[in-house]
Amino acid sequence: MMPMDGHARTGLRVAVIGEPTGWHVGRLLAALTARGHQAEAVRWTDLAAEVRSRVRSGPSLQTAGGSDVAPIDVFLPPSIDRATLVIVRGMPGGGLEEVIFRMDLLGRLAARGTPVVNSPRGLEIAIDKYLSLARMAAAGLPVPRTIVAQNADAIRTAWHSLGRDCVAKPLFGSRGRGIARITDEESLNFLIAGTTADQSTGGVGYLQEFLPHDGWDVRILLVGEHAFAIRRFAAGGEWRTNVSLGGRPEAFSPPADWVDLARAAARAVETEIAGVDLLPARDGRVVVLEVNAVPGWRGLEAATGAPVADTIVRHLESR
Repeated sequence: MMPMDGHARTGLRVAVIGEPTGWHVGRLLAALTARGHQAEAVRWTDLAAEVRSRVRSGPSLQTAGGSDVAPIDVFLPPSIDRATLVIVRGMPGGGLEEVIFRMDLLGRLAARGTPVVNSPRGLEIAIDKYLSLARMAAAGLPVPRTIVAQNADAIRTAWHSLGRDCVAKPLFGSRGRGIARITDEESLNFLIAGTTADQSTGGVGYLQEFLPHDGWDVRILLVGEHAFAIRRFAAGGEWRTNVSLGGRPEAFSPPADWVDLARAAARAVETEIAGVDLLPARDGRVVVLEVNAVPGWRGLEAATGAPVADTIVRHLESR
């Protein structure tokens, strides 16, 4: 039963993984505290794990049911170990080793019964542009034609196949960083040189058809059953619409089938909190560009006044 003041008293102990001074982390901590929960921010770099064998030397080391009580993994700091729920606010940065370890750590947390939002599997799918796009295509959703290649000849062939005008993206990345439009031989050669610099291992070129559009796309933010939306208009002289790159957000009420499309994309990527980017192309298609499993909402909140952090906390309570 909800108290008269409307605040939840479920007593969640929530660890928010992200930069403690970050805007989004601050909003979540404030919303959690306002609803009567204990909340603490934890940096990725503050996490650690210990692996040790289970000991079976006598009854004193077992519960009445016979299961071991000696832990396999001990996570630090204690705020993570004590948490009844973990919410991931920042994606795991760093090199491949760091990303793999941090995702493994989330998986171990979930395996031992600590709810993680979004799920480790959802984060793994969403962080990988190829995998997430392939999952959406397999679900029958409209996505841009995309070719992933690993050597100079294959990248060049892909560029020609995409009409000599495509968008190159890093396989892992967000906020429009590292995205480039490839429209001539010079930019293609620059891409190839950067992708295949290490000839011993090669590199990955992620090339996507460029879809002519009217200078705006749509971000639909899904929080469980709740949906918020904005249109994002590209800054002057820029074709990318990211708010972080100067894009202008505007409140927007998308057609119901666009919201349904966003929900289907979030399901394909196994996310319950997701930022789904839709592009209405000039040829009449509405395609899913990507699903962000750690979506920002600063521009959306500024444009709409939507109480996103509070909605997220209420969703966490409901689950």
